[in-house]
Amino acid sequence: MSIITKKVLRISIPLLLALFFGWYTFSKLPINEILPYFKIANYGWIGLGMLCGFLSHLSRAYRWKYQLEPMNYTVKLPNSIMAVFITYLANYGIPRSGEVLRAAVLTNYEGVPFEKAFGTIVAERVADFILLLLIVAITLVLQFDFIYSILEASFQPKKLIILGLLAILMLGLLIFYLKKSQSKIAIKVKVFFKGLLEGILSIFKMKHKWAYILHTLFIWTMYVLMFYVTTLAVDELRGISIGAILIAFIAGSFTIAATNGGIFVYPLAIAAAFSLFEIPENPSVAFGWIMWSSQTLMIIILGSLSFLLLPIYNRIK
Repeated sequence: MSIITKKVLRISIPLLLALFFGWYTFSKLPINEILPYFKIANYGWIGLGMLCGFLSHLSRAYRWKYQLEPMNYTVKLPNSIMAVFITYLANYGIPRSGEVLRAAVLTNYEGVPFEKAFGTIVAERVADFILLLLIVAITLVLQFDFIYSILEASFQPKKLIILGLLAILMLGLLIFYLKKSQSKIAIKVKVFFKGLLEGILSIFKMKHKWAYILHTLFIWTMYVLMFYVTTLAVDELRGISIGAILIAFIAGSFTIAATNGGIFVYPLAIAAAFSLFEIPENPSVAFGWIMWSSQTLMIIILGSLSFLLLPIYNRIK
């Protein structure tokens, strides 16, 4: 497969998925049944949710400097903030293109070599993924009986055990193969995982590693709080359990990572998660759109301003 074909597929597949789920969403639920929720929603809670999201983005921009300091680069905070908002805005068009633009901003305006800037972003994503797994683990502990009952209804316990053992066996064989093999693919995979491990360990080698860890915890606390306070804007969702909040939050997070910022897919994922708790479909989908729209509006405004102000700010400086 050629490089051009791979690039086309990386761009077209997420866009096609977004279009498909957009068609599916609007074909299943009448818009007239969702719009009233936007009219009666409590925009005070929505605004508070947007504030939580904004604070998480500021913390992410500030956290970045801790990764760059060991390489003797001191980045201006406004440049870091604008680079973060540009990242989110670009990812709505082409998934993961924002990370490239973010590194390019530091290269153009701060003189940080592109590969070093991009390497810090990869390490940052690893740290974020670990926090997401931690949230998943907490959810499993809090909702173990509920999740187990769903799995038990869908799969026979013996089959789950067998599948688990097979997965462990395959993982062991894969690790053994990678250690012994000298093929190009095996070497690439080993280099990739070695880089991930170095990225994780680099966090603990920082001068301000505890500040970095606290910022990471703050970012994800704001994400969950952003999700929770926005549910209070819809009357039918007030008083839902923390388990429902966490499971829906996780489902939504994966759609954002897999598509163009979760466009069209995010509300479906939220409704599917809430349906496990017998929460009505219409308010669930309406909340998904309210949640996605409010955060997207903030990103569009601040990301666009960042594109405009970035060269002006640096020309003045």
